[in-house]
Amino acid sequence: MKKYVNNIIEQDHRFIKKRIRNMLGLKSLQTATKMIAGIEAMHMIKKGQILQGEKSVQKQMYLINEIFGLTA
Repeated sequence: MKKYVNNIIEQDHRFIKKRIRNMLGLKSLQTATKMIAGIEAMHMIKKGQILQGEKSVQKQMYLINEIFGLTA
């Protein structure tokens, strides 16, 4: 059972691993935090997990702004 759970976790993080491998790793904790949050947000938008109801560019921008602490 544990092996099965680990495979699900590994499959969920494969998109992050693919991006980070190309960049030769992350140099600081702050960079890692922001990069992983951004990759996860884009992946969740792509899968349709975040935006309930109407899917618009404005809602996607709002989500990204919330994750990165930006003001629009």
